[in-house]
Amino acid sequence: MEDVLIGQKLGQSLKGRNFVKQQQPTKVVFLYQQKDNFKKRIMKRTFDLVISLFTLVFVISWLFPVIAILIKRDSKGPVFFKQLRHGRGNKKFYCYKFRTMVKNNEADTRQATQGDARITKIGKFLRKTSLDELPQVFNVILGEMSIVGPRPHAVPMNLEFAKEIENFMQRHQVKPGITGLAQSKGYRGEISSFQELYSRFRLDFFYVKKWCLIFDIKIVIETAISLVTKNHKAY
Repeated sequence: MEDVLIGQKLGQSLKGRNFVKQQQPTKVVFLYQQKDNFKKRIMKRTFDLVISLFTLVFVISWLFPVIAILIKRDSKGPVFFKQLRHGRGNKKFYCYKFRTMVKNNEADTRQATQGDARITKIGKFLRKTSLDELPQVFNVILGEMSIVGPRPHAVPMNLEFAKEIENFMQRHQVKPGITGLAQSKGYRGEISSFQELYSRFRLDFFYVKKWCLIFDIKIVIETAISLVTKNHKAY
């Protein structure tokens, strides 16, 4: 039955429309298939902290002030942008990013698109290089996110996506990540079709079932390569 529904939707384009048409109650179903493995979680948390603290000391300590000055010189508004997103177990948290847009009322309900007038000049560079995601290192240190995991969406968009794909919320069996399997395969930026949304979900769901430390390291390496070779949709 699922294959039939997917086949009917693959040709649907999501481009040019607001994902969040009306906020209605939606039933969220969790199917926890992977048993918690304490040893694996300790290893993953250690990996997260080592990478985050290294980045904090050797990158953030000098790069943050530079980016902050560029953002403030480029447009009015705060340096940071925070957005409510779903974390592990559907628990909501504030995800932090560098501000890449002018202040607007559609940040939670409308995706960034190519040529989006809301994106600032420095914001375009930050999004292209994914430097706008750097503040999420603090989310990792706080234990709300991981270095690797399914990318979190804004809560209203997430609920809308859950209406499109059955059991979409299975992605939340693990912590969301700064990067993920889908991103390492080049799925970045705007989701313009059901096929792309479903492809991301399938990759995220595969990660949820198979995640381990070696897998995380592989995804981090592939993401670094993807930032150079597959960044045409990063806008």
